[in-house]
Amino acid sequence: MATRLVQINMKAHDDSALGRFWAEVLGWGVDSEGPGVTNLEPVGFDYPDPVAICIDIVARPEAKTVKNRVHLDLATTSTAHQAELVARLKDLGATLADVGQGDVPWTVMADPEGNEFCVLEPRPIHQDTGLIAAVVVDCTDPREMARFWGQATDWTVHEVADDHASLRSAAGVGPYLEFVRTPDTKSGWNRVHLDVRPYPGDDLAAEEARLRALGAVGPTDPGFDRSAISWTVLADPEGNEFCLLAPR
Repeated sequence: MATRLVQINMKAHDDSALGRFWAEVLGWGVDSEGPGVTNLEPVGFDYPDPVAICIDIVARPEAKTVKNRVHLDLATTSTAHQAELVARLKDLGATLADVGQGDVPWTVMADPEGNEFCVLEPRPIHQDTGLIAAVVVDCTDPREMARFWGQATDWTVHEVADDHASLRSAAGVGPYLEFVRTPDTKSGWNRVHLDVRPYPGDDLAAEEARLRALGAVGPTDPGFDRSAISWTVLADPEGNEFCLLAPR
């Protein structure tokens, strides 16, 4: 048994407007599950497929108050492409952001709702990922996060060090999942989180039990009625919430 990383979930005041921004950035299509939920995926995409990690944007009234612990890194093919992409993102409504990064070769930006993301300098490792190079998670122990997520999903661990770890789909396609050591402590619910889904025919309850045995826990204060949702909300060993969706 294993889960697949199928999408990231973003909270937003205006899911439709933020969806239009990211769809324009990525060249993806926009769908809606109803009021307050906007889905993004590549045009012609057969969900789920590791070639892309889709985006769900959900309307929530809470204000963003701290730096997100989960963000996207965008890939570029040259320094000229990096500059062109930054300029286009500004035209679409993104802004430059300072998260204490100092003098680095990548550009830190924020989308119209303040969600941080990075436009990377060209890196050979990202030449075949598509525009989304990686989904990046801040953490205190990349080794432990690589252990948990490497066993929780069917993704392959590519690199593990004290300050950084990375995984990628076992099929060798799509973006990376990266864990970066940071001094920040988690505060409140993450506005961006991971969603995973078991394979067709797998038992959802058994998969939840397996994830808990690996170190997943249930949030102590979910802030919602668990009986009103069809998915299971868990948290990884560092307290980052993620959703276990139904097999598909």
